Amino acid sequence: MAWDEARNLRIAVVGTGAQGASIGADFALAGLDVTFIEQWPEHVAAMRAAGITVNMPDRSITANVRALHLCQVAELREHFDIVFLVVKAYDTKWTSQLIEPVLASDGLVVGVQNGMTQDDIASVVGVERSVGAVFDMASNMFVPGMTNRQNDHDTSWFALGALDPANQGRVEKIAELLRHSGRVEVTEDIRSAKWMKLIVNAAQLVPSAILNLPFAEAMKVPGMAEVMRAAGYEAMRAAIADGAKIVPILGMQPTKVNDPERYVDQIFDEVQKTFMMADTLTTVLQDWRKGRRGEVLDLNGHVVRTLEKAGQTAPVNKRVVEAGRAIEAGKLPPQLSNSSLLVA
Repeated sequence: MAWDEARNLRIAVVGTGAQGASIGADFALAGLDVTFIEQWPEHVAAMRAAGITVNMPDRSITANVRALHLCQVAELREHFDIVFLVVKAYDTKWTSQLIEPVLASDGLVVGVQNGMTQDDIASVVGVERSVGAVFDMASNMFVPGMTNRQNDHDTSWFALGALDPANQGRVEKIAELLRHSGRVEVTEDIRSAKWMKLIVNAAQLVPSAILNLPFAEAMKVPGMAEVMRAAGYEAMRAAIADGAKIVPILGMQPTKVNDPERYVDQIFDEVQKTFMMADTLTTVLQDWRKGRRGEVLDLNGHVVRTLEKAGQTAPVNKRVVEAGRAIEAGKLPPQLSNSSLLVA
């Protein structure tokens, strides 16, 4: 394996939508050996024809890339040293099964995803080949071959951690690669870090999408800021019930606050200040506008299930799940008046 020379590592990015395409473009422009693997046929065709374009607040970049459709994975003869999995949380297991035959025997799969997906990855490729990741980067994609990234490298953030402590040294190598795309931290407690990010996501992604509004606008709707924070407080209780520790994320300093709810407020405010623009649509609302389902069950649903297992309740997250599922079932449109379903 070429782990001693990062430039020679064979890299795949599986799921090259708004986030994955942007990360992959940074790898390509850095001269790394990267293959895009994608399920949207028009997007694959556009990238083959004209590369991938990433529009950022103050600049645009275009990279020529090797782009394959999912069905072409069966045609591959080479094996990848690192696979960055950047698919929806609910697509984790089957995508891991798809890529496992072309993963090197000592290769690593890095789940750059929302939700607690690391265990699904490990169930397929093994704990020894699994790396957990957390990230914060606002992007959207509606046109094949083009992604709009609202955070440049200085305000994009990643954290990485090995599921098997023996791999922590190799995680440092992966961090070197990701620093082509943003700020990167390596943690020895990736499970807790992923829980801290899930707390933020449970508070923000689905509740604002239910109102069919950008996050910043949803925050201004009477009662919604309180609903979002309450969803975050419940998620923090779920994290603690699951054994997670309160750890810093998003580049924040270690907290000196002993009050879990106060820490939720701190990370909530950091995301709002640094990572969300006035027109940022959450990934869930983007999915709904494309006719796809969102990660409702992987975020707020995970909070509900975790607290129920601990003998506790999550009434705010349960209301969020019910409204989100009704929208996905076609029984309810995402609209401003839905705030009445969430505000107690």
